Amino acid sequence: MKIGIIGAGNIGGNLTRRLTALGHDVYVANSRGPHTLTGLAEETGATPVTVEEAPRGAEIVVVTIPLKAVPDLPSGLFDEAADGVVVIDTGNYYPRQRDGRIAAIEDEGLTESRWTERQLGHPVIKAFNGTYAQDILDRPLPAGDPGRIALPVAGDDAAAKRKVRDLIDELGFDTVDAGGLDDSWRQQPDTPVYGLRDGVEAVTKALAEASPERTPEFSG
Repeated sequence: MKIGIIGAGNIGGNLTRRLTALGHDVYVANSRGPHTLTGLAEETGATPVTVEEAPRGAEIVVVTIPLKAVPDLPSGLFDEAADGVVVIDTGNYYPRQRDGRIAAIEDEGLTESRWTERQLGHPVIKAFNGTYAQDILDRPLPAGDPGRIALPVAGDDAAAKRKVRDLIDELGFDTVDAGGLDDSWRQQPDTPVYGLRDGVEAVTKALAEASPERTPEFSG
């Protein structure tokens, strides 16, 4: 499968490593240009491209960049992607540490991924946002293994969500359906599931115990 990855930081870089190892055709981009990705390309066999090129022909595109950078992405970014392209948003809102205050999240009560979806002009599936990047390399296990970690996945399109969950299963992790995108606050930073390394039962319980109230640390 052709997969575009926009953002080559910890999550994007390690997804590039795993997905190429699984035989996927990965095109990876960052804000600094393809010439800065030659090392990752040589290591993995992924193709370094510009941000505009990453989604071309892709069935799945992973957007894994700081929230504050999302509005700077080119318009029409997915116009040349494959029909029915699925966009994965791994982002988190860190108003005090990185992103500054985003009024639509703070005042309108949009979930982080709903805000990102509006910026992109394309539906998104929220996944990997609470995953430790190193776990993508170190903790995959076969289906049915009792030690397998489960990741929450939120989104409105059932078929798109299924495609993402199947990809995560291929990567070596279980998944839990975390509801629609408006429910994705349950997996935002400082919720019980955020960073949780546990199985389906514990992840399901943690999602149910989440509070929509933002703590001061995660409020702008």
